[in-house]
Amino acid sequence: MSDVSVKGTGKQPAGIFYTTDGVPRQRRRTYWRDAVAHTFGAVDVKIAEEVFSGTIHASPTGRTRGVTVDSEALQTVRTPRLIAQSTGDDHVVVMLLSSGLARVEQDARDAYVEPGQLFVYDRARPMRLTFPDTFQTKALVLPRHLLSLRESDLRRITASPLDSTTPLGDLLSPFLSRLVDTAGAYPQHVGDLITRNVLDLLTVLADERRGGDTTGTPSAARVQLMRVQAYIDRHLADPDLTPEAIARANQISLRYLYKLFQSEGTTVRRWIQGRRLEQCRRELARRDAASRTIAAVSRRWGFVSAAHFSRAFRAAYGMSPVEWRYSAALEHRTHTSPTGRLDVLLTAAIPATADDATVSRMPHERSWARRRALRDKTPRYDSVFSKVSPPIAHPRTSP
Repeated sequence: MSDVSVKGTGKQPAGIFYTTDGVPRQRRRTYWRDAVAHTFGAVDVKIAEEVFSGTIHASPTGRTRGVTVDSEALQTVRTPRLIAQSTGDDHVVVMLLSSGLARVEQDARDAYVEPGQLFVYDRARPMRLTFPDTFQTKALVLPRHLLSLRESDLRRITASPLDSTTPLGDLLSPFLSRLVDTAGAYPQHVGDLITRNVLDLLTVLADERRGGDTTGTPSAARVQLMRVQAYIDRHLADPDLTPEAIARANQISLRYLYKLFQSEGTTVRRWIQGRRLEQCRRELARRDAASRTIAAVSRRWGFVSAAHFSRAFRAAYGMSPVEWRYSAALEHRTHTSPTGRLDVLLTAAIPATADDATVSRMPHERSWARRRALRDKTPRYDSVFSKVSPPIAHPRTSP
């Protein structure tokens, strides 16, 4: 069984990649069975007589592993015999069904899973997982010891699909999907911070299934913070987004709201401004950014004063919004110009709305160096990834 190690591409972070592409037709079935078993531990794999296509991409995120599977119909079975023979395979899997249908059986439960639902299974106990047709899953494979759950609590949440329309599912499903998509793009300590969010959500889920009161627990506070941050992200464009309005909408006291963000080493207003700046920075770096004025972009993301936005942007990123847009356009032109001539690139990169004075303040050498430095060290304010996380790097696939 061989695998392909990849450093990452624009769509895939670093990790291990299996694909049936290029595998001779007569060998695909064996190859695919081995790939599935190698990824998800010792399991009996049942697949169709003829395999047409399938891919598995597995990447580390801290001490956990994110796995995306695109496959045709298959079934995996974890038997007592295989469990007894396994060593060092004590993991819990949190899996999101992105497309297709599934059936999961464990701990005397037999449940059908629909797209958008997620479920948990424990590799330390017998289970059966069936996909009757083409499907895609995104899973986080967690070492069992990371979970602060008793055996009885873990059994309450296995093979019990969580719908994305529930409060916890609304947080956990998109969070898990994004986490798996970007697995491998972070150093271990950042990956561990990110994984903590999933562990907290699972702890709260187990407490709810047990019927216990989760109010006031650290995990519940973490989940509440994620809900508030998600609310802020949905309302960034509202200039009236204040701590008072956020507390009222989330049915918590203003004091408790301040306490939630204090635990993250920031304030509510700083978080809002950081998220707005990040959205403006992204929009100004788009290829069509020159068609919109700086003021229009800032208003779109909730800034009332263009002057205040410019000052905040420079304080956060070390350059003005105009300089950032110019340098981003320059880099786009550098990669796409058929001639590569510097004079053509510089002329094309200058925004149509820039006047002579503005252009004179933007020497391309300085702007380019600043943008390089900015890209390397600027933190990303992310509503679902802990406090801040570094920019995601996408190196090319190794030959």
